[in-house]
Amino acid sequence: MDKLIDLGKYIEQGINVLEESLSGLWGAIDDVISWTVEFLNDTFLAIPFVVIIALVTFGAYYANAGKQAFKKEGLKKGAGLALFVVLGLLLIWAMGYWKEAIQTTTLVIVATIIALLFGIPLGIWAARSNTANAIIRPILDLMQTMPAFVYLIPAIFFFSVGNTPGVIATVIFSLPPAVRLTSLGIRNVPEDVIEAGHAFGATDKQILFKIQLPLAKTTILAGINQVILLALSMVVIASMVGAKGLGAIVYQGIQQNDIAKGFESGLGIVVLAIILDRITQAVAKK
Repeated sequence: MDKLIDLGKYIEQGINVLEESLSGLWGAIDDVISWTVEFLNDTFLAIPFVVIIALVTFGAYYANAGKQAFKKEGLKKGAGLALFVVLGLLLIWAMGYWKEAIQTTTLVIVATIIALLFGIPLGIWAARSNTANAIIRPILDLMQTMPAFVYLIPAIFFFSVGNTPGVIATVIFSLPPAVRLTSLGIRNVPEDVIEAGHAFGATDKQILFKIQLPLAKTTILAGINQVILLALSMVVIASMVGAKGLGAIVYQGIQQNDIAKGFESGLGIVVLAIILDRITQAVAKK
């Protein structure tokens, strides 16, 4: 059947125009992201793995135990997660994938920071403006339902292969929860609390930063947790455009039909996901 509307052709033409007219911008973005990822990789890999394990373990323990970290009650709360962190990270190191685990973590950190830098302000805007919300929501629906592989095509077109297109595709895929949950948290702030703030003469800026954001903090942190987990779920797909890390090992296992390599690297991703999930959940609860 012949096409009645060749929508893909017009989208391709639009992408070509963007690539040609903003080539300098794409090059600058590529340089910044590539440099940041490589700098963080080199920095983390220069630190002995024992030190990193110790720091992450203490961070996980303190996130769970809180103010009771140095008391007996805190030991009961945080010991389980701390033990899992130690065993999980030692397992990754023992399997020989420490470098790839650091590369994956770096990619997730950079993608998460970029997603939050855009997602939280957009969520605030959507919460405070019905017009903005009506515009942003269908865009988020498109971003969440579009197959993740589709994002790789324009990412390669603008940035060639490497870590940058992987980071950009990961940002697009993981951005929606940050926007949605920030907007949801602010909209769920009780109206009488906001009215009380206005009654005491608070400005809109004070209402936002002194009332709405503090009361929406738990929901916003839940959004951050979802962004991190979605970013981790993208590492295998990002490896198809040259992103380094455990995802690249999984992809090699698929190509080579190597069950051992695929399972070990996949297990490493699971360990990282559980550690990051439990730490962010513990922070959100407090």
